[in-house]
Amino acid sequence: MKTAVITDSASYLDPVVAAKYNITVLPITVIFGSQEYHDGVDISSQEFLKKLAETEKLPTTAQVTMGQMQEAFDTLSDKGYDEAICVNLSSGITTFYQNLVAYSHEVTNIKVYPFDSKIASAGEADLCLLAAKMAENGANADTIIPKLEQLRDSIHVSLVVDSLDHLQRTGRISNTSAFFGNLLKIKPILTFDKNGKIVPEAKERTMKQALQHITDNINKTKFDQPMRISVVDANNPELSQSWVIAFREHFPQASISTYQISPAITVHTGDKAMGVFGIWTGINLASSLNKSE
Repeated sequence: MKTAVITDSASYLDPVVAAKYNITVLPITVIFGSQEYHDGVDISSQEFLKKLAETEKLPTTAQVTMGQMQEAFDTLSDKGYDEAICVNLSSGITTFYQNLVAYSHEVTNIKVYPFDSKIASAGEADLCLLAAKMAENGANADTIIPKLEQLRDSIHVSLVVDSLDHLQRTGRISNTSAFFGNLLKIKPILTFDKNGKIVPEAKERTMKQALQHITDNINKTKFDQPMRISVVDANNPELSQSWVIAFREHFPQASISTYQISPAITVHTGDKAMGVFGIWTGINLASSLNKSE
């Protein structure tokens, strides 16, 4: 039994890492007006941010199509794969997972296992890496998926955005009006709930206070296994590095990695967003995804 792993570009896996573990990454489409770009293929993160700063009308995204998925299934089948685990963006913010579940029954040349990450970015990437490493060691979907569920349930994300405008406009956040009201100049801290929806976690006045809130939350967490922290940013490298330094001081036992937020996600978070993904589990994720700190 030969098992493949497929994901979307919201995971923002380093192409070298994806190739090393034979992970197929399909691009989400980013749309500026009438112009479409394939995330990570014909538009880079820096090119996206430049266009975002210059455009008056905010961009939108289009999910991976079932046609793209079938092309990937055909390619993998031709390479001798028997099954494909599809780890994709949270069903709480896109209908892709539901669409793939329905479409999977029509696929005849490879067994398809849709897996709802209920998260995005570094969390999604960690799930992909775990699945790919287990597949490389000969495991199949029946063994891999329970481990993915265990890892998914251990991930906590705190996402700090400069403004809720992007998330509200694209409908990616719920239950905000009562929580935030008409407060100005705050740093909303958001998270993913158990259904994979983006919901409020807290509000702070500054990024420094947001970092302290996240650090305090990690300190309150009871864990007896090695901790992994991923710091992600949307065009905010200096702040990202300062957060890494702070986490190293507070949690010297933790493995810390850094990530950029993909254009497909930055469309919704806006520029300068920061995120922290914390994992405390016995599952071994020894290899880093992008740049290990």
